[in-house]
Parts: sequence; structure tokens; C-alpha cells
Amino acid sequence: MSDAEPKPTKLIVLLAFDRSEDGELLPAFEPREMRDEGTAIRTAREMARRHVGVIAWSRSADLLLGEFGPPVVLYQEGDVPDLD
Repeated sequence: MSDAEPKPTKLIVLLAFDRSEDGELLPAFEPREMRDEGTAIRTAREMARRHVGVIAWSRSADLLLGEFGPPVVLYQEGDVPDLD
């Protein structure tokens, strides 16, 4: 058996936003984890037609240690909040 350390995971996430009646920017749905960057970008472009804002981003993650790298925007259109 090998004691090799697990490789960091890459999280790829898609979020879309709409506005409430008073103009507040709200998530259209819970964040969706995507299987790859290409799928995330294609889906985000399609969703941009139906929402005021959409963003697809990725970040490296070491789930065992709970460590996450900085977010990298893959696609963004319209109104979206800043990534923290």
C-alpha cells in the first residue's frame, strides 16, 4: 500500500443571481458544483440569458486540511457580488 498524500482537489462552482423587488441582489439557487471548467463556462453563458448575473469560478482545495486557494473567475457576466 502507498502512503502517498492525496492530490488537491479543484472545486468548480457556478452561481447565478436575480434581483428582489427592492433591487437587492440574491442568489437564484444554491451554488452548483460543476464537473469541469468547460461545462461551467457553457452553462454560465446559457444562464446569463435568464439571470441578472452569473459567475463560474474555480479554486484548489485540500479537503482533508480544509485549505482553499484563491478563487479564479472562469466566466462572469452581469451583476455579481465580489468573491471573498
